[in-house]
Amino acid sequence: MKKILIDSGPLVALFDASDQYHLSSLEFLKNNQYHLVTTLASITEVLFLLDFSRNAQADFLEWIHRGGVEVSPIELAAMKRIRQLMLKYTDLPMDFADACLVYLAEKLKMDTILTIDRDFSIYRIRGRKKFKIIDLAKD
Repeated sequence: MKKILIDSGPLVALFDASDQYHLSSLEFLKNNQYHLVTTLASITEVLFLLDFSRNAQADFLEWIHRGGVEVSPIELAAMKRIRQLMLKYTDLPMDFADACLVYLAEKLKMDTILTIDRDFSIYRIRGRKKFKIIDLAKD
């Protein structure tokens, strides 16, 4: 099964019924044929953004536990590359969670991401390759 990266935006929308992308996130996951991959940084970001509801946070963690998304580790040695990426895109600015996803794309040789974040149209994998974006914001 093909793997794709998933950013925090669609994950927040999935567990926040008031989010404007909630229905498109649900629809995507119902029809999804990809194995979803993210990082602990994105998980942390999602939990922060779901802080309005402990139930939403708990449901999200249960979904992860049941295999809803693979959480790929970011090792300590990756911090040098993540720092380089954050400095390169400081004008956006690139946050830590996004830098981790770009790093992961490089490490795992992945180029497709599910996101609502326009910044991924600017970020480059290894400085050259564009992301293939599955954009829920288009719907």
